[in-house]
Formats: sequence, structure tokens, C-alpha cells
Amino acid sequence: MSLTDIDLPGDATPATPVPTTVPSRPAFRVGRLSLVRRTAMTAVTLGLLALAFLLLCVNIGRGEFSIPIPTVADILFGGGTRIERFIVMDVRLPRALAALLTGIALGISGAITQSILRNPLASPDLLGITAGASAAAVTLIVVGGGGTFVGALAVLGIPLAALVGGIVTALAIYGLSWRGGVQGYRVVLIGIGFNAALIAAIQWLLISADINDVARAQVWLNGSLNGSDWAQVWPVAIGVAVVGTIAVVSSFTLGALRLGDDNARVLGVRLQAGQGVLLLAAVALAAIATAAVGPIGFVALAAPQLAMRVLRTPGPPILASGLMGAVLVVGSDVIARTILPVELPVGIVTSALGGPFLLYLLVRTNRKVSV
Repeated sequence: MSLTDIDLPGDATPATPVPTTVPSRPAFRVGRLSLVRRTAMTAVTLGLLALAFLLLCVNIGRGEFSIPIPTVADILFGGGTRIERFIVMDVRLPRALAALLTGIALGISGAITQSILRNPLASPDLLGITAGASAAAVTLIVVGGGGTFVGALAVLGIPLAALVGGIVTALAIYGLSWRGGVQGYRVVLIGIGFNAALIAAIQWLLISADINDVARAQVWLNGSLNGSDWAQVWPVAIGVAVVGTIAVVSSFTLGALRLGDDNARVLGVRLQAGQGVLLLAAVALAAIATAAVGPIGFVALAAPQLAMRVLRTPGPPILASGLMGAVLVVGSDVIARTILPVELPVGIVTSALGGPFLLYLLVRTNRKVSV
């Protein structure tokens, strides 16, 4: 018997059955934690993780004393001979890990800035944050301990000076962009202006400096992984672990911020506090990466966009963007170190690969505006 077969008194009309809402994705619950299972997204993310580990093994294995990839993996998990462990663990692993961690930091940083500012061109290297870190480091390299300000930087050392320079630049950009809130295009325009001014200041420092200091600064400015050791790896690892965890935990807030300010408020997000924490995390990650190995261009710009296209998500995914950044930096280091006739700093390779991608984004953005 159906609803239409039931006799209803008076003018009553048959009741229509209430449709049952079927969730498009199954839920995953552990206690009070409720998540949505995205099988395809999880599989692609695990694929990026496997690719990053494979490139890490390739990067470690390539060199004058070549080691097969299975042997490298075995050594990383405790196997291998004594000489093989020395080559892998003491000589090559620090550089490879520096590349991996730097890529993760830049990828997550770019994903956060692009999501909050809702602009695919918003990345630390285009907004002036990387240039601020570079300006502080080059000032310390070129001027040395002269002057009160530079003397304070000399106490910090190049990595910490670069970190302070990036954070101070970001605070200045944020302060000048504030008009009752943060507007994406305002931040981008002010950041581009800061970037141009800081690059001009760096060039002036290089022109007026001693030739030996200039050579040292140029190597650092090209984003070189040469000479990376465990003393450089551990600070980056700790910074990425702490700040990256904060960024990943805040991914739910980031997803709400992508919907716009009004929708984020409706969803219960404290707008300015959420934006402030995430932007601070993005700045810290970019400054940490720059402080460790120097400025590596276009990774923070390209990694989130590539991850978004591979996973087909509406916005840059944080974890996948970090893994994509690791793939780009480690892969570029393999190219710079072993494939090219002359070994080059990894920043030159990433810039050569990222330049055409920037042009693609500009053309694509222009077409959207035209439509």
C-alpha cells in the first residue's frame, strides 16, 4: 500500500515521503573526532609521499660513489656496510633532508598564503618575505659586524638574521595592508612593492661590497644546498615539525576562510585570530626555509597549485602542498647536482622551472578576469 492509497479525512492531502539524505562520502569517527573519508585524496597524498621518498633515495644514491636505491633504503632503515652508512648517513643524508624539509616548509607556506589571500599569485617569494630574509642575511654577510644594527644581526648569525628579517618584513606588509581587515589584493600589491625595494637594496649592497663577500652572498642568494650538515638540518626539522603541525591542525579553519569572510564568521571562525595564526605560521615556515638554505624561488608558488590540480580540490591542500614542495626541491637538487654538466645551486633550477609556470598562472588569471 502506498501513501496515495490511504483515505485522508477532509481536504487533507497525502503526505509526501521525506527524502533521506545520503552523504556523498563516508564519515570516519573516533570519539568526538569526526572526519570525512576521501579515498582518492588519501591515495594521491600517499603517492606524493612515496614519490618524495623515492627522490630522496635517488638523491642520496647519486654521486661519485653510486649506491642503488634499494641499498639506500636498506641503509636508512639500519642496514648496509660501515662505509655505506658513513656515505649515506654522514655525507649525503643531511643535504637530502635539508632539501626535503625546505620543500615541505615552502609548500605549506604557499598553500596558506594563497588560501587566505585567495590569490594563486600570493607566495612568500613574490610578497617580499623571502626578500626580507635575504636582505638581512646579505647585510650581515657584506657589512659584517659594523654598526649597531648589523652588530645585533651578527650576534644572531646568518640563519637567525634571515629569520628575523623575514618576520619583520611580513609584519610591515601586514600592518600597511590593514584597513579594518586583510584584503588579498592589497597585501599582494604592497608585498610586490616591498619585494622590489628589498631586491634593489640587496643589489646595492652587492655592488658596494668586497668581491669576496659578494661571491659568498651570491652563493647564498641562489639557494644553495652545498655544505648542508646536521647543524642546519635539525633547526629546520624542529621548525617544520612544530609550525607545520599547527598549520595542518588549522586546516579546518583554512577551509572556512576560503569561503570568504562572511561565511567563515557564520561557521564560527574567529576571523582575525584565525588569519593571524595561519599567516604567522606561513611566514615562519618561509623564513625558516630561507634561513636554512637561502631563497629558493617559485616552489611556494607552484607547489600548492600543482597539488590542487593533482588532487582536484577547490583550494590548495596543506599536506599535499608540502609533499609537492618536497618533490620539487629534491627533484631539482637531483637535476642540479647530477644531470646538468655543471653543478648549480638548486634555486637556479627551481626558478628555471617555475618561471614558465608563473606565466601560465598569469595568462590563466587574465583569461578568468576577461570572461
